[in-house]
Amino acid sequence: MSASSAPDISPKVCLHCGSPILSDDGTHPEGSSDDFCCRGCKAAYELVNGLGLSSYYQRRCIDPDSKPLRPEDHEAETDLSAHVQTDSDGIHTLHLMVEGIHCAACVWLIETILGRQPDVVQARMNMTTRRLILRWQGDGSASALVEPINRIGYRLVPYDPAALNLETVRHEKELLRCMAVAGFAAGNVMLLSVSIWAGVDMGEYTRDMFHWLSALIAFPTIAYTIRPFSRSALAALRNGRTNMDVPITLGVMLAALMSLWETIHGGHHAYFDAAVTLLFFLLIGRYLDSRARGQARSAAEHLLALGAQAVTVLRDDGSRVVLPPRQVEVGMVVLVAAGERIGVDGVVRDGQSDVDTSLITGESLPVSIKTGDKVFAGTMNLSSPLQLTVQAVGEGTLLAEIVRMMEVAEQGRASYVALADRVARYYAPVVHIMALLTFSGWMIFTTAPWQQALLTAVSVLIITCPCAIALAVPVVQVIASGRLLRRGVLLKSATALERLTAVDTVVFDKTGTLTLGKPVLERPDSAPWSTEDLRIAAGMAANSRHPLSRALVSSCLAPVLDGIEEIPGKGLRMVQADGETLLGSRSFCAVSHEQGITSEGPELWLRRPGREAVQFRFSDALRPDAAEVVRALQGKGIQVELLSGDREPVVRRMATALGISHWQAEASPADKCARLEKLQGAGRKVLMVGDGLNDAPALAAATVSLSPSTAVDVSQTAADAVFQGERLSPVLEVLEVAKKSDRLVRGNFGLALAYNAVTIPMAVMGMVTPLIASIAMSSSSVLVIANAMRLVKGRPS
Repeated sequence: MSASSAPDISPKVCLHCGSPILSDDGTHPEGSSDDFCCRGCKAAYELVNGLGLSSYYQRRCIDPDSKPLRPEDHEAETDLSAHVQTDSDGIHTLHLMVEGIHCAACVWLIETILGRQPDVVQARMNMTTRRLILRWQGDGSASALVEPINRIGYRLVPYDPAALNLETVRHEKELLRCMAVAGFAAGNVMLLSVSIWAGVDMGEYTRDMFHWLSALIAFPTIAYTIRPFSRSALAALRNGRTNMDVPITLGVMLAALMSLWETIHGGHHAYFDAAVTLLFFLLIGRYLDSRARGQARSAAEHLLALGAQAVTVLRDDGSRVVLPPRQVEVGMVVLVAAGERIGVDGVVRDGQSDVDTSLITGESLPVSIKTGDKVFAGTMNLSSPLQLTVQAVGEGTLLAEIVRMMEVAEQGRASYVALADRVARYYAPVVHIMALLTFSGWMIFTTAPWQQALLTAVSVLIITCPCAIALAVPVVQVIASGRLLRRGVLLKSATALERLTAVDTVVFDKTGTLTLGKPVLERPDSAPWSTEDLRIAAGMAANSRHPLSRALVSSCLAPVLDGIEEIPGKGLRMVQADGETLLGSRSFCAVSHEQGITSEGPELWLRRPGREAVQFRFSDALRPDAAEVVRALQGKGIQVELLSGDREPVVRRMATALGISHWQAEASPADKCARLEKLQGAGRKVLMVGDGLNDAPALAAATVSLSPSTAVDVSQTAADAVFQGERLSPVLEVLEVAKKSDRLVRGNFGLALAYNAVTIPMAVMGMVTPLIASIAMSSSSVLVIANAMRLVKGRPS
């Protein structure tokens, strides 16, 4: 058969999902054609093009580890009507989880298709959480609205945060298994190789036996552990592009096959050790990267869990029924017991209590709530039952608004690209071309056999294999994380160090961040209260859970008094033969505003029978080194600001004491996000340090964020790093480590590129065998690690 009539045997892939079209026997499966693998893909392709959205196929970037975007012809339709929520304006809302999302092009396609339907009010897709929020009006069914998305091949299910982690957990477990197998095999193969390298004059049969033993260990190991790289490499090649995994896959496979060839023919050298060891180091970096990428999703999930508390609804006939928040309607009356978390936004209909609003306001002191006051989902009712008239549920609550702000902030961060990826994007194609040109040059311009030409090309691939570049960032992250961990800082994000290097503005929250977040009894210069007053007050306070009561108890060893009655929202009362003793607010103890010392901070009053009322003042103590840290930051040329939800006099006094000229009081979560957006719009790189739920959106919106270990779980999850202890010096430590890490990463890249500049010409000229190439490649990795080890040294800031 002539060359011109040879059949086209190039692999065919589906124009829609990218899967191979031909079966294993070379025939078309039922329902397939020359361009599509099935009828569903053909219909989906025609749908996308019919809507004028064909640019999706140029924008998308297929994830090799995900299921192909292939519509199922016989997939059962899911009834979504039970999950639709309708508000008083007739707007329907549906929350869905979208499976099959690969990149920003998928988000664009889904939002565009849904947004073009006339009844749709809003369609917002979050790539980080894979959460789709669809709002529409009219009588259209949810299933009909999302049917075009199903036809394309995306799978839509009711929102389930637990399902989001399944794919990530599966992938990380696979990487851990591969890493363990590669590490075990590398150690054993290296023992055999060292025996050959030792220079002992062993016989050829002994040498061949060691090579065969190495092959028996290496080939099953490579076949099992190369899968995370080979899947990515094959997917990239199918889509007509290359990535960093292509030279890794080629280098490992060619080194292994060439080693097998040498072993079969009794050659002196085999390179199984280099192939397996290379995989082991690369799997370490890949696992660290996967662990870091999985952190972004969980912040919003923790927030949503706070609003998932069951709600006790009071019916008109006096009966009670416990409902999930999504089934509670506006206007219903709900009962919130003492110690229970509030699940809706509402107005107090009956009752008085203290409510812990720290999740919303960030302030540790409870707020006294009475009839007519408004409360929010996520806060905690402390001392007495409350009846609430529901004003907002689900997506209408303040808690849900905080979730939305966090998701918007996280979505902006999702576009961040690590330095190693940017370098590898241009590095990998150069490696392939160089190896191909080396092989071609030796075949054309020399008389060497093809084995020698291929051996030289393999040397080029191995010696230019981006192991050092792949390790340049992860090894610094590992060492930096270890150093920070020893200093009480947990680094949670893979890109936090890189973002910290650019910080020129630090924004602090007040309570729990600059301060310890715990009220402390002030010891006045004069003595408005006696030791006996303090003993009685502490004995009464031992019967209360109020934070000011606990501060009194901790300041004095006193026996617990009996017969104490707690008046919700007011204070404590003890009735004795000589009268009643009161401990509580100024009004509860009938103290005039002219009496006592005016206190900007919290206070308690004690009124004993026949005596003048005495005042106990409390303050939130600053962290021991807060002033020192602020001065040190300003000395480095960093702008320092204070954003707090507390009252203006308190914030002003603290800002003055710390020397902070830029401050803002009574700031809501939205106010904090707006201030950060204004700073970032002016080109500032902002480090946000906060601890409350009200800080969580700001932590997510900032360039980089830090949270103390005493913070609520949600804030710790949203932050890029968490620090321990009562000192604020970890703020200085993370900034110092970040700048050192940046210098080391750049130095590592310089070492890797300098190594390539020296060794590549030698490999192209055939002066380097695969054995020497593997040693040189390993040496470059060791050099990179040794350079990064310099980060271990250094005193705490």
